[in-house]
Amino acid sequence: MTKTKKSEHASVIEPASVHRRGLMLVLSSPSGAGKTTISREILDREPNLTMSVSATTRSKRPGEVAGTDYFFVDTVTFNLMINRGEFLEHAQVFGNYYGTPRAPVEEALAAGRDVLFDIDWQGTQQLMENARHDLVTVFILPPSTRELERRLRARAQDPDDVVAKRMSHAPDEMSHWPEYDYVIVNREIGASIAAVQAILAAERLKRERQIGLGDFVKSLREGQ
Repeated sequence: MTKTKKSEHASVIEPASVHRRGLMLVLSSPSGAGKTTISREILDREPNLTMSVSATTRSKRPGEVAGTDYFFVDTVTFNLMINRGEFLEHAQVFGNYYGTPRAPVEEALAAGRDVLFDIDWQGTQQLMENARHDLVTVFILPPSTRELERRLRARAQDPDDVVAKRMSHAPDEMSHWPEYDYVIVNREIGASIAAVQAILAAERLKRERQIGLGDFVKSLREGQ
């Protein structure tokens, strides 16, 4: 009988008695600092990480897909969802409402999957109040205000008046950096992506996230 050769790069399998509850990874930044680009790359590289899809009242942008990028709803529907307690967090940003549906996030965490959030400081504060134990927060800063404006204009998504409005709000948004667990200055996108991956790897290994670890160590000490 031929035995199948194991891959030299096979993953280490956790003991069956130990499992991990998922975590919520938040990336926040002023518009244009790079969090969306970082989010997309992290999702491509981390198979156990899924994106939290927010509901919003803003109009769909070119190339966006309903249900994948956002759940696009009207203001009446959004308010009904608030009243029914269906959001983990919600906020008004630049005249539009954004919110994180509760049910799919809680289902993912219970199954040991990690959930990525691309939200602002207002939403992060609400998550801290509602789910601090599951939360890991990262704030992305631009290397300079000049570079921030250059990036906003380079993506060509917004007219000049909207770019100006985003730039005027940036100082207030950046003032919330001390509220976050980690801060990354996004000088070079590759280095920033690697930093977020390092944070994610370390947080996954935290003792308190490994359910059943105490009983497993006890069995090891007993010679099992």
